[in-house]
Amino acid sequence: MTEEQRNLCSELTIYPNGSRRISKEDFVRRFPSAVEHGKLALRLLEEAYRAQDGEDLECALTVGFTFGFASEHAKILCHLVEAEWHVRHEDVVSALEELHPPDAVNALFHATQWIPKSLEYDDSRALAVKAIWALGRIPGPEAEAKLGELANNPDPNLAKLAAEQMERRREV
Repeated sequence: MTEEQRNLCSELTIYPNGSRRISKEDFVRRFPSAVEHGKLALRLLEEAYRAQDGEDLECALTVGFTFGFASEHAKILCHLVEAEWHVRHEDVVSALEELHPPDAVNALFHATQWIPKSLEYDDSRALAVKAIWALGRIPGPEAEAKLGELANNPDPNLAKLAAEQMERRREV
């Protein structure tokens, strides 16, 4: 990704007042090959993964959150959950929560068991909490089984949240 493309992606960032420095339409016009939004985000995610480039991953996630993620993004997002070279694990889990694909169960469970170096300071285990919420949105017995395992987690907060997600699933 060129520096100009990175700058365009950063201009998509939403500020606290809800504004962006660039409109979606202007971004599409100015970013080469941005016409097919979903394909652009997928290509950028894959390129960032191959290059192990955290800055490019941030840009790719910004494009994905701006224009939306689709089922074809799930596989690369699952790989990114487990990758140690970046610091955007919580955003990757949030993207998977939006998609709630059944094939993300193992990657999300992994996110509940592992603390990346960039999150070692986080006593609240926000990554694990987000992953449990994401697991709670995935239909099927595999997600239910992983939530059951988590309901027996030695961390009482994670165990409680997993039990709450199991209960919520029963109510739906």
